[in-house]
Amino acid sequence: MKQDLSENWDINATVLYDRPPHIFQPITLQEKHDWFLKLSQKYSEFSYNSEAENIENQMSTAFTIIDGNELKLRLDRPGLLFSSTSWTPDEDFSVLMEALQVYETAYDLTKKLPKLICVITGKGPMKKHYIDLITSKNWQHVKVLTPWLDACDYPTMVASADLGVCLHTSSSGLDLPMKVVDMFGAGLPVCAFSFRCLEELVQDGVNGYVFKTSEELSKLIVGWFEGFPNNYEKNKIAEKMRRELSKFQESRWEGNWNLRAKKFFGS
Repeated sequence: MKQDLSENWDINATVLYDRPPHIFQPITLQEKHDWFLKLSQKYSEFSYNSEAENIENQMSTAFTIIDGNELKLRLDRPGLLFSSTSWTPDEDFSVLMEALQVYETAYDLTKKLPKLICVITGKGPMKKHYIDLITSKNWQHVKVLTPWLDACDYPTMVASADLGVCLHTSSSGLDLPMKVVDMFGAGLPVCAFSFRCLEELVQDGVNGYVFKTSEELSKLIVGWFEGFPNNYEKNKIAEKMRRELSKFQESRWEGNWNLRAKKFFGS
């Protein structure tokens, strides 16, 4: 945008990149567990029901288990994919639907994938269209939930996921998706739809991945979750990405504003 303003309008601009507020940050396993318990009251996909579980473990979830006095992540937990949208035509969610269809098929073929829960938040005019499409799929291994979250719960949902997906596109090629900034603030690696200038935020293979087609997205999602959660090589990549994101989290909205912009608006 700075370059465009200079070339087309002869404006010498100072860049103020979006940074996440402090409410978007990594959370503890206990916080995730409490959130999963809350979600399980409305969505059975987050609950864990087994006759083998004793009374002591009735507070377990599909993702977490209380073993004695210790809270642990389940080794048989599903993968948790997250996205958000305003359900408008400028975000083509058919790309994600096609990728999830590939995952559903690959689940039976590879035998190395976990079941997958995909949470897509937001409101908008095309939400019913996509809910009808999701319902028609009748997937057995992929579950798609479309909750509307309270503002206080949204950061917790972001921080609880294993991988984020952003389908934001830019007609101008000059704006960056704030939803990715929020995901990075919460320590969540992202698969983001590629467009001009996105590399200013998402560095492919460093803090996330970029894609241009549903085929590319499906390969990224399947590759990320193959062998989950015990894929040593993939876990090393995920940990490396989260270390990169921890550097991103060092600059928050207030501090970045004070450093870059405040001086232009007063003494």
